Amino acid sequence: MTTAALCASSALWADFTRLSQLEAKGFAISAEARLLDADSGSNPLLGSLNPERQLSPASVTKAYMSAALLNRFGPQHRFTSQLVSTGQVQDGVLSGDLVFEGGGDPGLTTEDLWRLVHRLRLAGVAHVDGALIVSQWRFGPVECITTDRCNARTRVTNAYSAPLSSAGVNFGTWCVNVAPAAQPGTPARVGLCDSQDPLIVIDNQVVTRPANSGTEISAERLTDERGDVMRLTGQISTNAVARDVYRGAGDAAEKTAQVLLSMLNQSGISVRDPWRVSASQPPSSAQRLAAVDSQPLQELLLRTMNYSNNYMADVLALNLVETPQAQLRQAGQAIETYVQSLPGHGPITLHSGSGLTTDNRTSAHGVNVMLEDMFRQSALFPSFVASFQSPANGVMRFIRRGSSTFQHNVMLKTGTLNQPFAVRAAAGYFRTAQGRWGVFSVLVNGSGSTPYLSWPEVLDPLSLDLDAMILAN
Repeated sequence: MTTAALCASSALWADFTRLSQLEAKGFAISAEARLLDADSGSNPLLGSLNPERQLSPASVTKAYMSAALLNRFGPQHRFTSQLVSTGQVQDGVLSGDLVFEGGGDPGLTTEDLWRLVHRLRLAGVAHVDGALIVSQWRFGPVECITTDRCNARTRVTNAYSAPLSSAGVNFGTWCVNVAPAAQPGTPARVGLCDSQDPLIVIDNQVVTRPANSGTEISAERLTDERGDVMRLTGQISTNAVARDVYRGAGDAAEKTAQVLLSMLNQSGISVRDPWRVSASQPPSSAQRLAAVDSQPLQELLLRTMNYSNNYMADVLALNLVETPQAQLRQAGQAIETYVQSLPGHGPITLHSGSGLTTDNRTSAHGVNVMLEDMFRQSALFPSFVASFQSPANGVMRFIRRGSSTFQHNVMLKTGTLNQPFAVRAAAGYFRTAQGRWGVFSVLVNGSGSTPYLSWPEVLDPLSLDLDAMILAN
């Protein structure tokens, strides 16, 4: 058989044949793969399964969010957080309140706050004759729309359910460092990762055990009359390396106020009155005293997409809303407005930018339309595609599988949900054996009666189906 005949023969079975077997187990699938012709604009169909079917994309939603942000702001946009005041500075005294105006920076860290405080010192401020006010007028507190985030207001055992605010720091989480004591049988040594001050109560029940005894630490942040409390249980070996444990705070803006006030005190800037959180925008007469910019948007998207960071995704999406006190549904609608500009996309419903909720709906064909539009924008595509993962080098280890062709010729974003039903989604780009670009999208949704769906059950057949398409073209 000639090479041309072999390729033609291969193309006949280059479809989602293997992936489709999940339908027999009761799973709903929407899948589509197309080539992208850079010259004519035609996009030959390689395979499809119910491509127009509306299903939950889970974290593939973040690809829509990234595209909308790049189209709105551009890759080099930065979000600015600043300290402002309507008061005057004289002889080191600021007459009036000091306001931290959150800029909606999803990657704001304590390092950034230290820069801000240092710049305030350089501006000549040594005492604030007023209060420290944390302003989250852009958005915050943001209403929760998922069970995990609603429950996290009083109790949480993870970091991804952190509350959302335009004035949040360190992804809205507390970090506690746990290190072994010198002697077995004694409590572990604990403290906040970013502050010497005891900003929250740490209920330390971690016991130091002899060398090589193993380390198992459980952590829960709860909120009661004492404020946020980090409860730690378990054990740590005397020869173990110290561990950092992250849990979502009860209120992101209040956490920022506590951390910032501590930094002001440590740097020698005293504040007369207690801190408070505000949803009001500082008056136009307020003067900037110090400011710090975020990383460029393209770098924020790289972190958001690679690590599927839900806090960063939702904060970024909320920045798309132009009115104050933005909420998640408005952020979703802002992304929907962007999608409406894409000819041939079809319906879409987005309740958030992170994809944490199964209420988000789109189709495999719709996702591919968005991917193609970004591919054809030469000024935006490099920043966009860089945020997708190569299976061979993926941050998420579960995607490091499949043949060499799949691992090295595909860039993808995955999405995972388990409640109230299983969602496994993947979408992105591939390069064929002849160097042609293609797009693919696969959305697999379960129901209340379908069994648990593991990633290998989806990625293994998907990788084989994509292999066939790549090698046949």
